[in-house]
Amino acid sequence: MIGDLFQFRLARNSGAAFSTFTGSGPLLGLVAIGVVIMIFVVLGDAGHRMEAVSLGLVLGGALGNLADRAFRGPGFLDGRVVDWIYLSFFPTFNAADAAITIGVVLLLWHAFARR
Repeated sequence: MIGDLFQFRLARNSGAAFSTFTGSGPLLGLVAIGVVIMIFVVLGDAGHRMEAVSLGLVLGGALGNLADRAFRGPGFLDGRVVDWIYLSFFPTFNAADAAITIGVVLLLWHAFARR
């Protein structure tokens, strides 16, 4: 797309960020289910719009990656997450990963800015 800086590359990741925990899809899927449930519980108590938006980004990202694990494998949550955004200075990732990262950064920023 933009020389060597930004490209679309297909990668399938059976682990977590940066291919850590490779082959742990079912465990990571269960963790994602726990995160989704926790966000639904906490979302009702979001006292500020920034908290709600941040939690929504993390929720959307977790559900996106969970869908890959649920529907792209032969067994229970053992599918691989499809990564496709490549930046020359960063490992390949997807939109769900970006949403989770942005949501967590916004949550942290909001938490520290309120003090």
